[in-house]
Amino acid sequence: METNFNNPLSTGNSIGGSIDTTSAKAHQTIDQVSDAARPAVDRVASGAHLAVDKLAGAATRTAETMSVRGEQLKEAQTRITANCRSYVRENPMVSVGIAAAAGFVLSRLFKHH
Repeated sequence: METNFNNPLSTGNSIGGSIDTTSAKAHQTIDQVSDAARPAVDRVASGAHLAVDKLAGAATRTAETMSVRGEQLKEAQTRITANCRSYVRENPMVSVGIAAAAGFVLSRLFKHH
């Protein structure tokens, strides 16, 4: 009976076979873990896509609302300006008095001591 301890080629083949077997088992384990994790990864990715879609929709709605509000503010400014102009034309002396009083009050508020 011949032992493998004295035959280096025999020992090398045994180690090589063991490495191949271990490598194959490692690949199999990686594949199993990957297959098991794939549904969870898909769920997370799907959830992330839904979150992005919701945020994009909310941003779009907000932008549209701000655009409408901006137009409303422009219209309000135009109306107020027109009302002020007509008031000044109809009441010039009162308007000058109001402007002088407002200037006096503002000068007192912002006066440095």
